[in-house]
Amino acid sequence: MIRCIDVSRTYEADVPVQALRPTTLSIEDREFFSIEGPSGSGKSTLMNLLGLLDVPTGGKYYIEGVDTSELTERDRTALRAQHFGFVFQSFHLLQDRTVEENVGLGLLYQGVPKSERKCRALEMLDRVGMSHRRDSFPRTLSGGEKQRVAIARALVAAADVLLCDEPTGNLDQSNSVSILDLLDELNDTRLTIGIVTHDPAVARRARRHLYVRDGVVTETCTDDRD
Repeated sequence: MIRCIDVSRTYEADVPVQALRPTTLSIEDREFFSIEGPSGSGKSTLMNLLGLLDVPTGGKYYIEGVDTSELTERDRTALRAQHFGFVFQSFHLLQDRTVEENVGLGLLYQGVPKSERKCRALEMLDRVGMSHRRDSFPRTLSGGEKQRVAIARALVAAADVLLCDEPTGNLDQSNSVSILDLLDELNDTRLTIGIVTHDPAVARRARRHLYVRDGVVTETCTDDRD
């Protein structure tokens, strides 16, 4: 599904910073992979490139055979919306919108009619076990509940790749386990999942492990998940 050929990223400064050195890798449908490494290693840079949130300064990046280097910014944005959902450590929920409204917001921007937005939002909330809180506001939710709503929002537009940046970073152990269990379940339903983390316990849930250190990517695979 995703293919990187010598993809790299350098940030211009008085002294240019090569955040990601030339990297070649492929990611197939239904993979569950982690991106691990210490702070400043380049792991978030790699996730941003994979999710079309940033543009490589070298190499080629393909999604389902489409060479993204040939796309306009508008076409890149459309391709990102078609394929990717994003979940972040700080949830990014709108405090003055209900759970249902938060989940359906992306569909509003896509011009989806209100009745369809409502139906799809409720369907996704049910999928993540949060339909009973549809009329609640984010301030009344626990951390784990907020992250479930954020996951529902990321997937409501039918994304087939979910990229999570430290998704358990603001959660206690119990809620962290609950969110990781949910990601396991979603992966079993044909969703491709990538997690950026510095926590080895979180990374162990993945079957494929990408390690980033000083911008260099290495990897291992395992069939063992806790």
